[in-house]
Amino acid sequence: MTANILQWFPHATTPVIANAPMFGFADASLATAVTKAGGFGFIGGGFDFRSESTQLLGLDTQLANARSTLGLTDDQPLPLGVGFITFQPDGFIPSAIPILQKHQVAAVWLSFPRADSDHLPIIQAIRKAQESSAWDTKIFVQVGTIKSAEEALHQGVDVLVVQGTDAGGHQWAQGASLISLLPEVRDLLSKAQNTSTSILAAGGIVDGRGCVAALGLGADGVVMGTRFVATSECPAPSTIKQAIVSGGDGGVSTIKSIRHDIFQSTDLFPRQYDGRAIIGVSYEDSQEGVSDEEIIRRYNEAKEAGEPQRRTIWAGASIGSINAVVSVEHVIQSTQQEARVILERLKVGL
Repeated sequence: MTANILQWFPHATTPVIANAPMFGFADASLATAVTKAGGFGFIGGGFDFRSESTQLLGLDTQLANARSTLGLTDDQPLPLGVGFITFQPDGFIPSAIPILQKHQVAAVWLSFPRADSDHLPIIQAIRKAQESSAWDTKIFVQVGTIKSAEEALHQGVDVLVVQGTDAGGHQWAQGASLISLLPEVRDLLSKAQNTSTSILAAGGIVDGRGCVAALGLGADGVVMGTRFVATSECPAPSTIKQAIVSGGDGGVSTIKSIRHDIFQSTDLFPRQYDGRAIIGVSYEDSQEGVSDEEIIRRYNEAKEAGEPQRRTIWAGASIGSINAVVSVEHVIQSTQQEARVILERLKVGL
């Protein structure tokens, strides 16, 4: 199955590693660094698809910058992808698809629909746009349950991004870790005799050990989010990077909750989703009985004062294995090398 991904994205090296399209953090700098290092880079495209959207204007600029960084001419395909949050899909087809087609992005990643069926019109419109041009793109859909995986397969997607609950950031409120979810999704493909759809695993993978585990569970490659935040190319503030590298015991120091969004007035996601973040001052206040209104007031006051201590820091449960801010190239090369060593050791052991 990995052969599919390598055929589609010949610049990628194995094991295949992609960065999560974290809106605000996965910009052209991060995505191009991932692609240049032999991974598959994604830019976070956002969630506002109105014709006047500043997010789409920014995406157009980011894609132009990526093309320049990679030294590509206007008629060459762009070997990276764009990920979108789709719970407000109005405007995506007329406003977002032309930008993606213009830049000939190699992949489009869809996630967090209000209903799984909401992706079908978008997928159909992308396929139609491909038929009318030389644009060759693959469609990724992020799933966190068997039901969402079944729906995505019926819609004819190219890649399932299977996200377990150890992931940092937004995810299914009710779900499972990769160790149980991923094999069931792989079985789903096997029963359907589906050999054209690939699987990337996401959620708690930060090194070669997690990569090998995901491959053993049925993935064709992996996605890392939190690990790429703590890189020199990521535009995240240094306070966030340091919080990640200094964190540990992620099952205790992070928690899944909708509260993280409520505290900073970003509570836009449908209720089937929540998010994993580091337990911070605001969450501790809430546990001590402070009202949401007061916590929001304190958050806004701190934000206006330029004090970052109340900002939500999205991070996965494996932060204890992230110990330094390093380059994207180091992350990819060290992860791949560690994975190869483990796989060789296992082969000898067998």
